[in-house]
Amino acid sequence: MTLVLTYLSYQQRNIPCANSISCANNLSAVVENNTQGTFLGQQVDVPEIDLSLDQQNSVVLGVDDDLNPKHIYVDLSQQKLLAFEGTNLFFETLVSTGKWGRTPPGEYRIWVKIRSTRMAGGSGNDAYDLPNVPYVMFFYNSQLSKDRGYSLHGAYWHNNFGHEMSHGCINMRTIDAEVIYNWASPTTKTTTTHESKEDPGTLVSVCNQVQLTEGSSPVCLE
Repeated sequence: MTLVLTYLSYQQRNIPCANSISCANNLSAVVENNTQGTFLGQQVDVPEIDLSLDQQNSVVLGVDDDLNPKHIYVDLSQQKLLAFEGTNLFFETLVSTGKWGRTPPGEYRIWVKIRSTRMAGGSGNDAYDLPNVPYVMFFYNSQLSKDRGYSLHGAYWHNNFGHEMSHGCINMRTIDAEVIYNWASPTTKTTTTHESKEDPGTLVSVCNQVQLTEGSSPVCLE
């Protein structure tokens, strides 16, 4: 069963891409139950997604205001994600960043949140084709355009968090990705939610290393 919920078309460009289906074809919100995926040449079971449960459990987490702006930091050296509200740590978890394609350091902003999509890419032994990738948060900046397909998202196909395991995206346990998805802006309204002038996306800093000082905001180190 395949449920296509929205469709956004993007032109192909001759640039590297974190996942080829999103970049070459679309960034649709798609649910595909009763199917299997492929990761590193192995078939993997695909968890089913029931969108009706999302509607029942819809919630906005945390506080976001001028005094306590939300900000996500990703520490590549420690393979950790830290979610801050001002100088207060809201959430911390292990992640998996790029192994077969480096996650580029920089400061980004979430521009769209998609409840579920299909991601595919790679080649040969590191090829992957994964339906129902959950809680996807695509980010961009002036150097890393939206059609490059970089995102934070849940990952059900491995449990090696704390180590590099992706093709450039930032993998989290599904349960952790759900927390960040419900916490980060733009505020989730439908299965696909875009940022707007009134509801801009949360800042995402991908750092080679994050320096933490009590009572201060984190600092990215080279």
